[in-house]
Amino acid sequence: MSAKIRLYVEHPLGQGQSVDLTREQAHYLFGVMRLSVGGQVALFNGQDGEWLAEVAEAGKRGGVLACLKQTKPLQMPPDLWLLFAPIKKARTDFIVEKAAEMGAARIMPVKTEFTNSERIRQDRLQAHAVEAAEQCGGTFVPEVTDLQRLSHVLDTWPDGRQLMFCDEAEVGSALRLAASEKNQPWAILIGPEGGFSDVERARLTGLPFAHVVSLGPRILRADTAAVAALTLWQQALGDWS
Repeated sequence: MSAKIRLYVEHPLGQGQSVDLTREQAHYLFGVMRLSVGGQVALFNGQDGEWLAEVAEAGKRGGVLACLKQTKPLQMPPDLWLLFAPIKKARTDFIVEKAAEMGAARIMPVKTEFTNSERIRQDRLQAHAVEAAEQCGGTFVPEVTDLQRLSHVLDTWPDGRQLMFCDEAEVGSALRLAASEKNQPWAILIGPEGGFSDVERARLTGLPFAHVVSLGPRILRADTAAVAALTLWQQALGDWS
């Protein structure tokens, strides 16, 4: 039987391994979830898969868990990055959470010419990615990078990585992703609420690795577009197909 509570820890996991809990983790397990000695928790750290662990020590300010057995191997997502322009706080949180659930390996906030947000809280967004992995049963946690200028990201683009450029100017045109491009490194780019500038659009459409696609006959909000794009890519080229 699998444990009902899943917890991300920054600690090696293995047979017989003891895991010391932080004060916050102890409060959650023993104060909120009412676990006691002998209770079971599913642990993962993004590297060693999922492990069933038992509470060995329980206290208000800490505790110790003991790994019993591995219940899932590490399940890596496709080599897919999601690039998006930050929007309002709650909607940016939503994008990060859904990207983690839907199999993005890296989440990259980017600043475009029309991006309204000047800064983000990278640590808070990373915590949202962790929470999403805890809740959806994942064993991998995507990295959330700090805010970078889109122009800089494109200047330093790695060789061999394809880019799915979701352009609102292409509304109504067909999705164009070839099955022959499966198993390659990819990235998806979602624009800001104000769309891409003419300069950005011209640069993106001229890149040899960029694939301009439409997300259907209607212009979508940025958070909806992120989910739609991830769904289309996963269905065509990812681990859903």
